[in-house]
Amino acid sequence: MQPFALEFDRFLLELGPETCIMGILNATPDSFSDGGKFNTFETAVNQGIKLVDDGAHILDIGGESSRPFATPVSEQEELDRVIPIIENLLKRIDIPISIDTVKSVVAREALNAGAAIINDISAFEKDPAMADLAAQRNVPVVLMHMKGTPETMQVNPNYNDLMLEITTYLESRAVYAMEKGIQKNNIILDPGIGFGKTVEHNLVLINHLEKITTLGFPVLMGPSRKSFIQNILNKNDKTPVGPDDIKTEYGTLGAVAASILNGAHVIRVHDVEKVKPFTRIIDSIRNA
Repeated sequence: MQPFALEFDRFLLELGPETCIMGILNATPDSFSDGGKFNTFETAVNQGIKLVDDGAHILDIGGESSRPFATPVSEQEELDRVIPIIENLLKRIDIPISIDTVKSVVAREALNAGAAIINDISAFEKDPAMADLAAQRNVPVVLMHMKGTPETMQVNPNYNDLMLEITTYLESRAVYAMEKGIQKNNIILDPGIGFGKTVEHNLVLINHLEKITTLGFPVLMGPSRKSFIQNILNKNDKTPVGPDDIKTEYGTLGAVAASILNGAHVIRVHDVEKVKPFTRIIDSIRNA
């Protein structure tokens, strides 16, 4: 695996020998797996601290759900959800916070509050001002592939050549980012598991992840509790498996293992406590 080093603000993330774990903190009432669990200030802050204590390297905070068929929220509502949480957590943790948003205003205020990474699921397409902001602030960015929008992405997604289309798209967005002044060593690519993709698409994407890694950027994968895992498990399970079912968590671990072994540098997950020892074993095997 090609190693990378992200040096920014006061942080240094060495990506490669050890899998970088991005802990998910959804400060929303309607996220697909934990909607409503952490949408109060106190529960969100406590969960953020727990994710860090469990071993997260990055804390990814979002105030707008990107689940299938989700509807957008206003800038002000998103700001009200995330800014107080970021400000409070930064007094109590010492890992970088990533702001998960497609709005440059939200990203700017999050950076002003102390966030250090921008995670944009639209890869700067939703709000072109995001690229200028990232370049001006010299912060790492995560650029993701999504076919359509959260409202439409799971309505019969189809591809002529899945891996070619995703790889070409991510390469073009990375080039665009660099043209806007973002340093190459600040770019992370995310193929977008579950974003405009069928069960089969997700499986092929994980199995052929090396096609993304050959682009020469760190790769982030976010298979955690995605519906494709539940759909696979439900084929042979008499009891329906939900997003917060323990079987879904075991399925997530399987997808995490395959992603790491196929070249992922960063894994975005909900349950860091379970994933951390799992990745240590996978990393030890991969590095042997």
